[in-house]
Amino acid sequence: MTHKENQITIDMKGSDLLNGQPSNTLSNSASNGLTPPVSYHSSTFMKPISLVALTLQNALSILLLRYVRTIPGPRFINSTAVIVSEVQKTMLSLFLVINEERNIAATFKLIYNKIICQPYDTFKTGIPALLYTLQNNLLFVAISNLDAATFQVSYQLKIFTTAILMVMILRRQLSFIQWLALFLLFIGISLVQVENMTSATPKQDVNAVYGLLAVVAACTLSGLAGVYFEKILKGSDVSVWIRNIQLGVFGIFFGTITSYLSDGLEVKEKGFFYGYTNMVWTATLVHSVGGLIVALVVKHADNILKGFATSSAIILSCIVSIILFDFQLTLLFTLGAALVIFSIFLYSKPELILHVPIVNIFFKDKSVLF
Repeated sequence: MTHKENQITIDMKGSDLLNGQPSNTLSNSASNGLTPPVSYHSSTFMKPISLVALTLQNALSILLLRYVRTIPGPRFINSTAVIVSEVQKTMLSLFLVINEERNIAATFKLIYNKIICQPYDTFKTGIPALLYTLQNNLLFVAISNLDAATFQVSYQLKIFTTAILMVMILRRQLSFIQWLALFLLFIGISLVQVENMTSATPKQDVNAVYGLLAVVAACTLSGLAGVYFEKILKGSDVSVWIRNIQLGVFGIFFGTITSYLSDGLEVKEKGFFYGYTNMVWTATLVHSVGGLIVALVVKHADNILKGFATSSAIILSCIVSIILFDFQLTLLFTLGAALVIFSIFLYSKPELILHVPIVNIFFKDKSVLF
């Protein structure tokens, strides 16, 4: 599920970890990553378009995947959906390179020069591709065992894991307010999970413990992959589309191995495309284009806008889940989700603490913001 943009340039004083993944990757879902500095002179027309695109993709990807995992009838095999998603992403990236180069011959020459003629750089993407393949398999497990709203909130844990790994491995420094934001994020997700595990209301196709473990593992892998890209690929001149072709090829390779090891007998017995309907194809396609959408619109957005898109997606997922999935909105879930939304904004823009009534009197010293 997830994604990202141009070349990797990280500024930890802002919140380029907003979506928990590095600039060059398009692996997963949603939306979410380490983003390069953005011009404040972006088109006023494109900003609302960016907001709508990010919000819809973040929400629809989860809602559609949850829907196709719960409707009656044959269910597709998770590991095959990961491969399909990687194939779709790679093909879309190839089309975008062709669009940029305006020439098919020039496109394949560029791919040859950047991928075949630079094998060391290409093989470096193999490690994050493996991590993202495992992550995507875990995300399918998680969305099969958590309702869409709970998953949408819980998956924001990737912000927490990426930030912690950045501090531990890359020795990055966070401001006091950013640490506070991460603490509030953790508390918010914990409240949501407590509500999910203790709910007396029966939920269809929900295994709270199994789903939570899958989310935690997926977010940890997402953070590791993000740190890897930041550490060894920073300053790369490879375009985002070429990078995603590299990741896609390795993703297909590792996805095939994973599918063979975990579901080989089932795939052999039922067929690779068992359970695939038009809705399943739509769900995998929406999942695939997530990072591409972010990459296309990021130059028109800033961290606040992306935070707003993430928060809007959480709210939209809750509303649709109530309508389609008989989701019950409780006080504990609402409090947890509100904390998560607030922490996303606060981590992205620490100075927002100065505008919170009562609380701001404790943060008159602006040095805590940096």
